[in-house]
Amino acid sequence: MAITNRQVAEHAFLLPLYEDDYFPDHVLDRGRAVLLRLCERIEAERPADLAALYRLTEGATEEFNALEAEFEAAGSEIETVAREEIGEAFWFIARAYGFEDADGEELIAAREW
Repeated sequence: MAITNRQVAEHAFLLPLYEDDYFPDHVLDRGRAVLLRLCERIEAERPADLAALYRLTEGATEEFNALEAEFEAAGSEIETVAREEIGEAFWFIARAYGFEDADGEELIAAREW
């Protein structure tokens, strides 16, 4: 499914992490795919309220939890810089889809990183 939200379609997710050699591109590509799938789900399901949005972001956050092992296997980890960038990406997505009141911490509450 193609992303129809122009703001999201044109956004360079995780760009600061791609620019840092500490973070392996092949794992970042998987993280970027998680974010794009989240956007596709938001567009397909059209969550009516924050609770519905948080259910969608919980699933995406759990996918990032699973990526932690891949980061570690590549000699990296989801550390402070990555945590903040991933959290910012979730918050950007929420705002782009009209959820300006979304709580940044609640969007990624299921995180283990």
